[in-house]
Amino acid sequence: MREVLVVGGGVIGLTTAVVLAEEGVRVRVWSREPAERTTSAVAGGLCWPYRIEPAERALEWAVHGFRTLSWLAERPAETGVRLVPGRMVMDDTPERWSALVGERCRTPLVDMTAYLPYLRGRLEAAGGRYAERDVSSLAEAGEEAPVVVHCTGLGARELAGDATMTAVRGQLLVVENPGVRDWHVSSEPGASNSTYLLPQPYGLILGGTAEEGAEGTLPDPATAAAIRERCARVHPAVADAPVLEHRVGLRPCRAAGVRLEREELPGGSVCVQQYGHGGAGVTASWGSAREAADLVRAALGDRPG
Repeated sequence: MREVLVVGGGVIGLTTAVVLAEEGVRVRVWSREPAERTTSAVAGGLCWPYRIEPAERALEWAVHGFRTLSWLAERPAETGVRLVPGRMVMDDTPERWSALVGERCRTPLVDMTAYLPYLRGRLEAAGGRYAERDVSSLAEAGEEAPVVVHCTGLGARELAGDATMTAVRGQLLVVENPGVRDWHVSSEPGASNSTYLLPQPYGLILGGTAEEGAEGTLPDPATAAAIRERCARVHPAVADAPVLEHRVGLRPCRAAGVRLEREELPGGSVCVQQYGHGGAGVTASWGSAREAADLVRAALGDRPG
């Protein structure tokens, strides 16, 4: 039976489900919460391999993502993806990435409020199904399908028993855009704070932070003020821009880097473990999904029927 259950409805799970469904596999997605309440929904959306390991593998996924998202940007109203000019001021940007995007270039910028519904619609158009449903164990999921793809991010601490998963807290705010058209990113190597301004259709995103081990999801007013102050050094007009929203997300980081491998579950089902994409879930999603799909195809080939 060519049937796969994807556990986790964020950008990694949805993208993998889309790839499989469009290859003719029967796919179901189980998500503990709607996509708009996942960590993916909080993402700024800039295509950039940020805080993801191992670096070389992640870079391959990022290059694939850059190309795929650039293609999706041909239909921005449908996909939520646009090619936006901007400037990255970083001392530790990988050389291959710099060669691809340059210091100043047009880079995919994803409006997650539109992109996640787009992915779900594309999944359902290919015959896939999406359900808000929790799962207590991967063994339980394995009773539902011969192959399971596990994409729950931080949830892997419980479902996969992976104690190496660590939250890296990110806070940002959305303000009325005072006329900023280009994105801007700057940071020092290893710094816990960065400065970025990302113009989205609904407002201007100001960021950001990277607090390792912090898991509080309530916005901190002092942190928000510091973010605005840093961003105002780049564009002074944002100093007085009305605030539309505060956001906090917990990036799912893993000490050994992204886990993408096959393992056997009790009862004979196969699980493709796919989690730990740190701050680059959107960027790495298409490349990672293609590799996961290869593992799924191999597993399906091992199953009778």
